[in-house]
Amino acid sequence: MDDYPTPRENPLFQDTRPRALSVSELNHQARHLLESSFMQVWVEGELSGFSRPSSGHWYFSLKDRKCQVRCAMFRGFNQRIRTLPKEGDQVRIRGKVTLYENRGDFQIIIEHLEPAGLGELQQAFEELKRKLQTEGLFDTARKKPLPKTPGHIGVITSPTGAAIHDILTVLARRCPAIPVTLYPTAVQGKAATRDIVQAIERAQAHGVADVLIIGRGGGSLEDLWCFNEEAVARAVAACRIPTVSAVGHEVDVTITDFVADLRAPTPSAAAEKVSPDQLDWLRQIQEREHRLANAARRAIKRFATQLEHLGARLRDPRRDLLEKAQRMDDLELRLGKAMVQRLERLSVRSDHLGQRLALQSPRRQLIDSRASVALVSERLSAAIRAQLKHHQERLEHMAQTLNVVSPLATLGRGYAIVRDNQGNIIRNASDVAPGDGITARIAHGEIEARVTSVNSPEN
Repeated sequence: MDDYPTPRENPLFQDTRPRALSVSELNHQARHLLESSFMQVWVEGELSGFSRPSSGHWYFSLKDRKCQVRCAMFRGFNQRIRTLPKEGDQVRIRGKVTLYENRGDFQIIIEHLEPAGLGELQQAFEELKRKLQTEGLFDTARKKPLPKTPGHIGVITSPTGAAIHDILTVLARRCPAIPVTLYPTAVQGKAATRDIVQAIERAQAHGVADVLIIGRGGGSLEDLWCFNEEAVARAVAACRIPTVSAVGHEVDVTITDFVADLRAPTPSAAAEKVSPDQLDWLRQIQEREHRLANAARRAIKRFATQLEHLGARLRDPRRDLLEKAQRMDDLELRLGKAMVQRLERLSVRSDHLGQRLALQSPRRQLIDSRASVALVSERLSAAIRAQLKHHQERLEHMAQTLNVVSPLATLGRGYAIVRDNQGNIIRNASDVAPGDGITARIAHGEIEARVTSVNSPEN
């Protein structure tokens, strides 16, 4: 019995069944297929099963009335989210479709998350911004300058918010002598748009404010939306009083910021910009007082010096005549000496010109020119060699760069370009049908094949 081969060793009992994939191989291929088919997707749905372990990553499901899909948002991306999502939130996410191979779970790796309604608000913001910009409401030429020293400051904001407290605190510190008038208004909700427009009209009718601060403290995009309404933007643009927009924090941007004469990052910063600093005034007064005292002392000293000088000039006329006679004698001696020196200099110059004329002979110039030509020829040859070397190195660098961006380099990493019988590139499984012939271009050559089945992803 021991002399007979076992069925596995006997060639008559070879296993002819197709090779079975391991679970790991199947999941790996499925993951590769998903990631290559869905480069990036936007999905909207209801957030469910939210969890946040100690690692800082977020895990939850996104669902609608029929289906759900698992999602993961790693800490490097979720740290950018300002508001922590909660169970039942309607959200929009952007991410990559993939497969968690260890469990075989279909999931989305999220890179961005926002409330579902945020996209509509942002779209409305951009549309109004383009409209008003086309009309010229953002032009710098139409903006009014702020007064350097306003006699009266108007503030349009909520009387109970943090913004009015911050503004009054800054103004009290910098220049408490300037009067401030508050034109109270709602700064959030549906009624806020009408209230803000009416407050601007009241401030103009009142006629005492030299500058207006319009704004509120920070909040979400929805909280600040009244400052993105067209009615508010047009009221600010048409306001005869110079306006400062101070809405939210430094990172918040509203339509009011663009149409106002000046944008301040915060209400406190707006108060800083419209008010002079009384300490600066005091320093300027002290500095000018000191300069005036110094100028007075210098003027007194200058007049005293002039008086002494004039007194010294009142001398006997005979003494002046003797001094002038002596000066005439001195000038006569100096003139004779100068004439002798002039003649000596002309003689030396004549000798020098003779020597220069000898140096300018044609023979000497010819020798110098030949030396110059030889030097220039040598420098020209060196420059040509340097240029040839530079262009050769540049050509080699450009060849390397072209090789990096070549499609063949991508094919060399295992990718393929698949075309149908007409030579069109196949991007979706629905572009072919069973029985169609296809050609796959790989790094080295092409493969012709025929489609046996088509699996299209569900919409």
